[in-house]
Amino acid sequence: MPLRPDLVEAYRRALYVVYGEPELVIRVGEPNADLDALLTGHEAQTAAFVTAANPEGAQQSTQENRAAAEGLLKSEFLVGRAWFEGEGRDPEGRWPAEPSVLVIGLTRKDAEALGVVYGQNAFVFVEIGKAPELVIL
Repeated sequence: MPLRPDLVEAYRRALYVVYGEPELVIRVGEPNADLDALLTGHEAQTAAFVTAANPEGAQQSTQENRAAAEGLLKSEFLVGRAWFEGEGRDPEGRWPAEPSVLVIGLTRKDAEALGVVYGQNAFVFVEIGKAPELVIL
């Protein structure tokens, strides 16, 4: 079933934040030199910003999302890869932040598989030198 247009737009407008000092804020469609530098520093060409929270876009409790995030951090897709915790934020604050992770070196195919495993509607895919892309599953 296709996603509702308002939900796709919410994913496009979201802020995908990697924790740190300063935070690294990823926006769909906007090139990001700091993100490219992070990939370069890890000798990677790709990354994916993924979550296990709120499967199929249905809001879960904080406890359920925390448990899903812990499971994601133990996923075989993260083994042997650099990753950084963060969260997806609604810039208008209408939806609670979703615990997420930026996985360095994750291919689009593996990111799609990971999204399917965790019942996600979409993820953000990054290729060095390009604007981050919203990938609908």
